[in-house]
Amino acid sequence: MITNNINEKDYKACIRCGLCLSVCPTYKVLKTETASPRGRAILTRKSLSGEIELTPNLYEQMYCCFDCMACKDVCPTGVEPAKLAVNMRTIQEKQKPARWKIPLFEKIIPNPQKLEWATLPLRIYQHSGKRWLFYKLGLKHLMPKKIRDWEAQLPKIPIRPLRQTIPEKIESFEEEKYKVGFFLGCAQSLMFAETAKASIRVLNRNHCTVFIPKAAKCCGVPMLSYGKREAAEKAAMHNIELFEQYDVDVIVTDCATCGSNLKEYHTLLTDYPDWQERAKKFSSKIKDISEFLFEIPMKRPKGEIAIDVTYHDPCHLRRGQNVWEQPRQLLQMIKGVNLQEMNEADWCCGSGGSQLLTHYETSSKVLDQKMENIKSTKAEIVASGCPGCLMQLNSGIQKHKLKVKAVHPVMLLDQAYGNEYKV
Repeated sequence: MITNNINEKDYKACIRCGLCLSVCPTYKVLKTETASPRGRAILTRKSLSGEIELTPNLYEQMYCCFDCMACKDVCPTGVEPAKLAVNMRTIQEKQKPARWKIPLFEKIIPNPQKLEWATLPLRIYQHSGKRWLFYKLGLKHLMPKKIRDWEAQLPKIPIRPLRQTIPEKIESFEEEKYKVGFFLGCAQSLMFAETAKASIRVLNRNHCTVFIPKAAKCCGVPMLSYGKREAAEKAAMHNIELFEQYDVDVIVTDCATCGSNLKEYHTLLTDYPDWQERAKKFSSKIKDISEFLFEIPMKRPKGEIAIDVTYHDPCHLRRGQNVWEQPRQLLQMIKGVNLQEMNEADWCCGSGGSQLLTHYETSSKVLDQKMENIKSTKAEIVASGCPGCLMQLNSGIQKHKLKVKAVHPVMLLDQAYGNEYKV
């Protein structure tokens, strides 16, 4: 039987051994069976077989999941409870759509222009000097704790979205050996423009001419995470069709979340036979920037950065893409960088996309443990290859008053190369 993209084998294979309990961040905090991967698999089975009703409380357990995929790694029978939880959200939306999700996930997020307008207040807040004054006067301490932690996630955002200012083609600094498509995701354009520009400079230094299709839409993860699968499918079709217009050898992203989903477009579009081959070809070209650089191989930078660095594994990079050695190797190629491994480097930071907003208490407790692990390394930098993780880490750093900076590894690499070439 197939029910809304969930096969019986996807949940009936669970033998209830409990190994997943040892790695689940929500179970570690809440200590309830329903907040565990095993519990979610059982709830899925019972609800789809008609034994229990599809209640709001049941769906809350599905939304409580961080989708960190740690349970998948330890399951001896191959059950993927995180994927079950996400698919159950889709079932809920099909049965009882939430009205508030329609404008956000069907109209704003899939439309780059509308998303830029929606985030305009953040740019005004930061670049008008209001944020600086707010911090200077110590007014942030007057905000409720939750609001303060949410605000602390904001990185230094560009005055104008990068999508509006960057050229669509940037030539290799030296002899061209590779034609690279760069997937400019929403967070990179709106929040982490400097990281994206650093990524492009690093690619240019390594014999890559880079193409940046400005019409690219959201990769689809936010829509999938909130049960709007059809909106995610439409975005996938758009992105595939867009990149087909460019003659590139590879498509690189510096966002772990984007990369994990782009690599799965052929799975996302499994119900569309006409798109299968196109999706497979597209997904086969997707590479995380650290993954691609070590396949070339990349040039060793000549610059030195004498600093202690620790590394946090984004779930969508380590488990979603099986990329975890390359970012560390990239950091170790920089002269002077002293890489200090933290405990539980591959444990979720509690971001889960928007968990600090939707499940504040659980997300905060998971983040607190991550901050303790970072603190124990005495590192000055915590590097991570995911915008969502970086925003979550920013919040934790301010909350715990750590003298640590959260950056993407490519920022350090760009600094070591020297950034005399500007994008």
